[in-house]
Order: sequence, then structure tokens, then C-alpha cells
Amino acid sequence: METDKTLTADKLIEVLTQLGDQLRKPDDELNQLASLIQAKNAWFIPQNVCRAVFSIGEMLNRQDLTHWFSLQKQQKPTIHSMKKVGLILAGNIPAVGFHDILCVLVAGHQALIKLSSQDQLLIPYLLKKLIDITPAITEQIQYIDRLQGFDAVIATGSTNTSRYFDYYFRNVPHIIRKNRNSLAVLRGDETQADLKQLGHDIFDYFGLGCRNVSKLYVPTDYDFRLFFEAIEPFQWVSNHSKYTNNYDYHKSILLVNRETHLDNGFLLLKPAESLWSPLAVLNYETYEDLASLGGKIKLLDEQIQCVVSASIPELAIDQVRFGHSQRPKLWDYADRANTMDFLFKQAL
Repeated sequence: METDKTLTADKLIEVLTQLGDQLRKPDDELNQLASLIQAKNAWFIPQNVCRAVFSIGEMLNRQDLTHWFSLQKQQKPTIHSMKKVGLILAGNIPAVGFHDILCVLVAGHQALIKLSSQDQLLIPYLLKKLIDITPAITEQIQYIDRLQGFDAVIATGSTNTSRYFDYYFRNVPHIIRKNRNSLAVLRGDETQADLKQLGHDIFDYFGLGCRNVSKLYVPTDYDFRLFFEAIEPFQWVSNHSKYTNNYDYHKSILLVNRETHLDNGFLLLKPAESLWSPLAVLNYETYEDLASLGGKIKLLDEQIQCVVSASIPELAIDQVRFGHSQRPKLWDYADRANTMDFLFKQAL
């Protein structure tokens, strides 16, 4: 999979491995940048900015990169031409669009990057690191304010904006991403360590990502005391004024409407069928049979980003282990739409 005469697959693996090594070791520049980022977007606290950068660094390890590149061999185009791929990035969590940019660069195309207004500093920081390692990749990166002159598009937005994107980009190859939610399935025999890791799936980035768990499926008569005890270390989210405002608002609604709910002081648990839950609220639903639950979840596939559990075979679906929903692998494509497959098709 050669992108041009300079950046062969082996060279790209080496370059990206170096980038990963750097990103796993936060420097003073990142620490200073994190403060500026928080000033522009209060949700992007330094802790989460550094978490996002480390997660990308963790993803860019030699073993995983080698495996990921090996998966592309069957997709390698016989005739290669650099195409311009427009990228409309989301800004719900720090650097959430980096993987799309990475895929475009690795496929040998030019990335026309429209940054989210909520995340304008971190992506350029990451790409500057990459350019410092391999200046040859500079010609593949262009920041834009308005998308034009593109050959293909990858756009991420809400379910409402996706309808606009579908219409506007109907005449060019495209991937349009919309709202999805993630869920967790508990058997009732999870350890405190398991449930604490689940806390990361719920609270990392304040739960603003599509890979954050927004709903629990639990056995009938599940004892939530074990769950609440395990997630107590995440009480720190209540120190954030925006999070607390959401918690207070939704708590008042539940109380006024006299709706059944559980409350530990920083998270509200509400029985509901919906996969989506507002910030500071976690929906839950009970089940009696795991196999039947697996069938039910399969029917909701188009709405689900990932399913978190202790790898329950009876569900017969793909699952992510506790604590890893926001630590995807290179091949964990958003919405399960294989971005590399799409990009190689544009190279023919």
C-alpha cells in the first residue's frame, strides 16, 4: 500500500509509530495548549485533552499499525491518483476527527479539513507533530473554511444535519455519519474492578462521545448499589459547572414529573427504552434472557456505536470490554463503515 514514491507502507508504519511514541509522552507544549483549548471550549478540560492525545498515541503502536496495514493489502488500488477528500469534523470530544484524517493520509489522498468550531487547536497540534516527523506529508493536508473542489466527502454531524449532508453531497462518493449511542450489558456478576472500568465508558469526556455508554441493560432485580459504589471515583465530574447544570436540570424534571429514577448525587439512572439519554442521565432496562437480549440489540444495530460488556457469548454480537469504549483500535471504524475501503475505491 504505497501512497507515493516516498511514503511506502513500511515508511508510514515507522512514521506513525514515532508519532504514537511522542503522543504517549505529554510535553510542555501540550500542557500549555490544553489550557488554551479549555478557554475556548469549557468541556475540553486539560485532563480530557491529554486523555484524547494519549489514546491516539496508544492506538498508534507498531503492532497494531502493522496489522492494520496488512488488512489493506487486498484493497490496494492498481492505479493510484491522489483525490481531494473533504472532511467535516465533529467537535463533541477532543480530536474526534483525527482517525478520519489519518485514513485519508494513509490512503494517499489529500485531506481538506474543515475543523469544528469546538475543536480548532488540537487537530493542528497533532498534524504538526506528524509533519515534523515527515515533511513529505504536508502536501496532503489543507485546512479549509468552506468545502469546495472535493472528489469525496466524509462528514460527521447530528441525525438532522445528516439529512442535509445526504442531499448536498448526493453526487459525490460520501460517508455521512449521524447520531449513534453505545450501551453496556451487565450480567450481575461483574467485579468492582469491572464496574469501575465501566465508569470510564460512561464518564470519560463527560459522556459526550458516541462511544460513551448512554444505556445499561441489567438483569431483573439487579442491585444498583454495587454499581454506584464502583463509580464513586468519578464524582469529580460534579465539580464541572456545565455538567452539574445538566444534572440539576434533569433531576428537577424527574422530580417535578414524579418519574421513577435512582440518584447518587452526580448521575441519574432512569428506566427507559431509548438508547439515547441526556447528559448526566443514564437509561436502563431490565432483561430476563441474554440470548433474547442479543436478538433485540441486533435489531437496533443502526443506532448503536458499540456494546460494552465482559464478553458475553450468549449475546452473539461484537462487544468491547469494560473501560475500552473510548480506546478504539485502528480498525474500529465509526458506524462500522470501513473508511479505508471507501477511500481505496476513490483511488481507482
